[in-house]
Amino acid sequence: MVTYTREQVLTEAKDLAAKLAGTEEIERFKEVEAKINQNDKVQRLISRIKLLQKQAVNLQAYEKTEALKKVEDEIDRTQEQLDEMPVVQEFQEIQVVVNDVLQLVSGTIAREVTNRVIEDTGGNLLAGETGSKAQQNATSSACCQE
Repeated sequence: MVTYTREQVLTEAKDLAAKLAGTEEIERFKEVEAKINQNDKVQRLISRIKLLQKQAVNLQAYEKTEALKKVEDEIDRTQEQLDEMPVVQEFQEIQVVVNDVLQLVSGTIAREVTNRVIEDTGGNLLAGETGSKAQQNATSSACCQE
């Protein structure tokens, strides 16, 4: 079994991140994000929502419930306008795809590390037990059968 330093693993992680950044999904995300940033209407709506959210926080702090309700309704309407824009929908869709890719990579790494630990300790992969746990269970079973 080869042993690696934390620095070596982090270097590999950075290399993997660079590879991920060059995937089709991430490249598409960058393109769509640029469209979002260059779209004046999108930027105006985002700014409007931020301003309204600040107003909502102030109104809530001063317990102005009627005015707060009106501002919250305006936030909802503005958010709906934003969400209806095709470029925003495209951005949201690609965000989901990118998130799925990152979750897949993260889950694969976690699963593979766990499997390697189980295998390296002589454990039972199907039971998901490390070698020491499998030994403990075998010892417990043997002593209780007497």
